[in-house]
Amino acid sequence: NQLRGRAGRQGDPGESSFYISLEDDLMRLFGSERIQNMMDTLGIADDEPIDQKILSGAIENAQKKIESRNFGVRKHVLEYDDVLNTQRQTIYAQRLQVLEGKDVKDNIVKMIDDTIAHAVHAAIGEHSLISTEMVEQARRPFIGVFLRPEDCTFTPEECDDLTADQLTNILSDQAHKVYEAKEQALGSPIMRELERVVLLKNVDSKWMDHIDAMTELRNGIGLRAYGQYDPVVEYKREGFDMFDAMIDSIREDTVRMIFLAQVRTREEPKREQVAKETGAAGAADGSVKAEPKRAGKKPGPNDPCPCGSGKKYKKCCYLKPDDPYK
Repeated sequence: NQLRGRAGRQGDPGESSFYISLEDDLMRLFGSERIQNMMDTLGIADDEPIDQKILSGAIENAQKKIESRNFGVRKHVLEYDDVLNTQRQTIYAQRLQVLEGKDVKDNIVKMIDDTIAHAVHAAIGEHSLISTEMVEQARRPFIGVFLRPEDCTFTPEECDDLTADQLTNILSDQAHKVYEAKEQALGSPIMRELERVVLLKNVDSKWMDHIDAMTELRNGIGLRAYGQYDPVVEYKREGFDMFDAMIDSIREDTVRMIFLAQVRTREEPKREQVAKETGAAGAADGSVKAEPKRAGKKPGPNDPCPCGSGKKYKKCCYLKPDDPYK
């Protein structure tokens, strides 16, 4: 059909013929075996051309099977790509905010609150009564980040009246207090730049690792069909779980780096003398002999002598041993 269309666009009103062997892969894999058996029964020679309507119909059916098979392959590839493309849009939208220099403080504050809420939920779960062990487990990831060992501790009697929401709010208030103190110490412009740099670094690093993991998952997901599972559905489900895990990792590492990052102020480098003076280079009393200062640019041989004699430099001070320009 492509060749016929090309000839028609060139204005050629001719005709076309299609030749195929019964042993071709097209006929061997997708054609009808009945035709091959019929040819063997009639005893037709191998080099004799066959032009029958039943053969043309079999070839057309074989081509339709191949087209439908390839269409299914392309459809599955598109579904796989849609999963990663949806994740890519989410990540690139966040990266674009950083690259455009927008204020991401609200995003960082939300990451802090979400990280604390996730840690409290992991420690307490669905328990209605909170113990000191649960509080310690919720505090442990943040000690040294924005908590000191003595911060946010409770006695067993205080834990009896404590709820998960209250513990989350207490930890969040402490984190916000330390965060605001660091911003006041560094200044808002430096703090905003620190937030963008840390967020961009974590997003890029985690996203590259996620792409590699998704590629490995896609290469082996076809084996799920042997267990009567749809590979596309399994790819979407596991890809979504891996994406959530990546987002959690970005959030936790960003929060930790924001609190622990140390910013150095720009200072002029100080030059220090490293080499020691030797006796040959210094004077007898240990002092260094000062070199004579050169009075400006060295004159040329034919320039007037700087001493004011009116002679050329090469015929005046150039020949003197105490000439500062030698």
